[in-house]
Amino acid sequence: MKAVVMKEVGGTDVMDFVDCPEPVVMPGHAVVEVAAAGVNFMDIGVRLGMAWTEMANPKILGVEGAGRVLSVGDGVDGFAVGDRVAWVYAPGSYAERHSILADSLVRIPDAVDDRTAASVMMQGLTASHFATDFYPVQLGDIALVHAAAGGVGLLLTQIIKLRGGHVIGRVSSEEKIAAAKEAGADHVIVDTEGQFAEDVLHLTAGKGVNVVYDGSGPKTFQGSLDSLRRCGTFCWYGPVLGGPGPLDIMKLPKSIKIGYATFFDHIHTPELFRARTQQLFDWVAGGSLKLKIGGVYALAEAARAHIDMESRATTGKLLLIP
Repeated sequence: MKAVVMKEVGGTDVMDFVDCPEPVVMPGHAVVEVAAAGVNFMDIGVRLGMAWTEMANPKILGVEGAGRVLSVGDGVDGFAVGDRVAWVYAPGSYAERHSILADSLVRIPDAVDDRTAASVMMQGLTASHFATDFYPVQLGDIALVHAAAGGVGLLLTQIIKLRGGHVIGRVSSEEKIAAAKEAGADHVIVDTEGQFAEDVLHLTAGKGVNVVYDGSGPKTFQGSLDSLRRCGTFCWYGPVLGGPGPLDIMKLPKSIKIGYATFFDHIHTPELFRARTQQLFDWVAGGSLKLKIGGVYALAEAARAHIDMESRATTGKLLLIP
């Protein structure tokens, strides 16, 4: 079978589209035919040596996708050959076929197609975690969403609106305003230099926002602090772009609460994973959560997908199709 491997840490030139051994079904696993694999900033982080350092190179990239079950191993209940399934955090998903732990799989309902299912897994569960567990958005809350036209930002905006909140979205170009507005953002700020706090305060009558969701790297950190109201919450994510550096907790302003949102805290059991995913699928099937697929690439073009994502020129979800 064909797969995309990284042969060493580095730029996209370390990614190769190569022949790999066929996956063998193991106890507790299912082998799936991959219909679509999602591209995430996590994958870029792995390529840059920020994660999976304990795994020897060469290794297959990718963590999420959707497809159809080809075979099931001993001890697997609830899945059968032919089932349509999606998964999250199954390392090695940039491949034509993949052996995946059954606890990482969820059935795809008939009302949701494969590409939509692959698009909603990592980013949808992330956005859901941010708005329901890390900071449970309440009716009337105002949120500042960075990268509001990106995959996470578009979903996060919609979930905040579903919970009765208001959204100020920040985007990097005029061309991205429409996507953020379509997702439900009440106001959109265009900014590339981290100079947005004054606009946020103006839009909130000087009070600031209840919560900031910031995955845009150190350039926006101070502006996000300045955008919060007293006792506001700062949700930091996106390690690929780097952290803010050492913090003096006694100098944090306005009694704010700040933390790093960890994906697995939202779905730390298989039962919770399937419940959260079912909620996302229900929203999608009911039309209240819409997925924007911003780019579809052949599996062999994975390096190009990484380049496009790193450029910050894309909107929505990027997919690889074997």
